[in-house]
Amino acid sequence: MQQNLHGKIALVAGATRGCGRAIAVELGRAGATVYVTGRSTRAQRSEMDRPETIEDTVDLVTEAGGEGIAVRVDHLVPDEVRALVARIDAAHGRLDILVNDVWGGDDYAEWGKPLWEQSLDGGMRMLGLGLHTHIITSHAALPLLIRHPGGLVVEVTDGTDEYNRKYRDSFFYDLTKTSVSRIALAQSAELKPYGGTAVVVTPGFLRSEAMLDHFGVTEQNWADGAATEPHFILSETPTYLGRGVAALAADPDRARWTGTSPSSTSLAQAYGLTDVDGSVPDIWRYFAEHGSAETGPIDPAGYR
Repeated sequence: MQQNLHGKIALVAGATRGCGRAIAVELGRAGATVYVTGRSTRAQRSEMDRPETIEDTVDLVTEAGGEGIAVRVDHLVPDEVRALVARIDAAHGRLDILVNDVWGGDDYAEWGKPLWEQSLDGGMRMLGLGLHTHIITSHAALPLLIRHPGGLVVEVTDGTDEYNRKYRDSFFYDLTKTSVSRIALAQSAELKPYGGTAVVVTPGFLRSEAMLDHFGVTEQNWADGAATEPHFILSETPTYLGRGVAALAADPDRARWTGTSPSSTSLAQAYGLTDVDGSVPDIWRYFAEHGSAETGPIDPAGYR
């Protein structure tokens, strides 16, 4: 990608792994200075107990030719978020791109149980990690972002707005992921008078570090995971969405996207992008045309 975000300051909240990491790397590749935040550092892991760290993400940003700055932040703690924004303000006097990708709720998801049989403590923790963190971060960061016209807010969720009309089979997961879309819609309205843009984006079936581990595969032999979960043949790398978000951020006409909910595929098609293997996976169109109940092998032709 052409270096066309030089001079832009980005904050990727929740950039330790997955889509947040990939978005940070691609923003850096395009020339932005990227603040990389999360709770997992080389000195201390978060409750997810994963090996990825914010310092590792910064190394990847540097390898891509960008400038990354790692700051450990618990985005559930308003004082820590306010201190982060004050640091960005003191160093640069502006914030051009805010990406809210904080999650960390996988361990609290309970599937196939009604609300009253799920852990209330676990469910409320999920809402905190996946929803309150986004609100707290935007509350602190938006006054800096609107200081200059043209600011961009990207909320990251799971599922297109169309797909999420169906219940996601877990009360707290469903509520968290659909509410992120409403946060984006609200911000699109509130940023409009300031020349700002807000969108909510979603990957498809994401080959995150945790998902590769779950299926016992690596990025080199990822397709073997389809033997366990047929839809995995339509999966995508985090870079796919990362490329799309970087292209969106660099688009001088990005305001046309405000209030919308593009998928990684929608962005790829609009900007002429591909995943790292040259494909254009589109699991959401597959679900729309075939449903999501298949148990046998899936032919990916026409969907990647």
